[in-house]
Amino acid sequence: MADMATHVITGAGSGIGAAVARRLHARGDELVLHARDAGRAKELAAEFPGARTLVGDLSDPDKLSWAFSHQSLPERVDSLLHIAGVVDLGDVGDLTPKAWRHQLNVNLIAPAELTRHFLPQLRAARGQVVFVNSGAGLNAHAGWAAYAASKHGLKALADSLRHEEHGNGVRVSSVYPGRTASPMQAKVHQQEGKEYDPGKFIDPESVADTILLALDLPRDAEINDLTVRPGR
Repeated sequence: MADMATHVITGAGSGIGAAVARRLHARGDELVLHARDAGRAKELAAEFPGARTLVGDLSDPDKLSWAFSHQSLPERVDSLLHIAGVVDLGDVGDLTPKAWRHQLNVNLIAPAELTRHFLPQLRAARGQVVFVNSGAGLNAHAGWAAYAASKHGLKALADSLRHEEHGNGVRVSSVYPGRTASPMQAKVHQQEGKEYDPGKFIDPESVADTILLALDLPRDAEINDLTVRPGR
């Protein structure tokens, strides 16, 4: 990727998103960090000096367009990194429409809406869209129906986008991490009633390595799908 590339990142506040943001910030790239509200934006701006912020609630995708119309969007976007996500476990017999909607909104519809907004800039830069998916985007297990459905949908979004934008020079990659040591994983263990030991799972920095690999790949190649599993 070119020097001083501009990256729009969701989920930069913790876990994989924070690891990716730190790496890109350290090498001097321009960051536009998405935040759900002004308070979170202020925290991110303090953590990543020089970064710009973009405020909008991913859980309410219908209002993202309105929110963005009141802010200045970056003129250049070399990569759009969809890393934010939510999980709420529950059996199909217990999940309410609210639980379904929240996960579908944040994990699937909001990424589609963000992509729609930034496609003109991505086309102009011949940029890249990276969807941080999940092992649940490839296989669904008991208790994971809503989350897995949102992530299976995210794979479909990425696959369709890749075919649609190939002629425009936009690369599209999906990364499927296994269980990663993050606040989300701590919440999952709490919901599962299990003790959480971060040492058993993938370090977010290792997933960041794979995302940077996809970003920095020479233009004659594209990583479509990359599955990352715990190595210990």
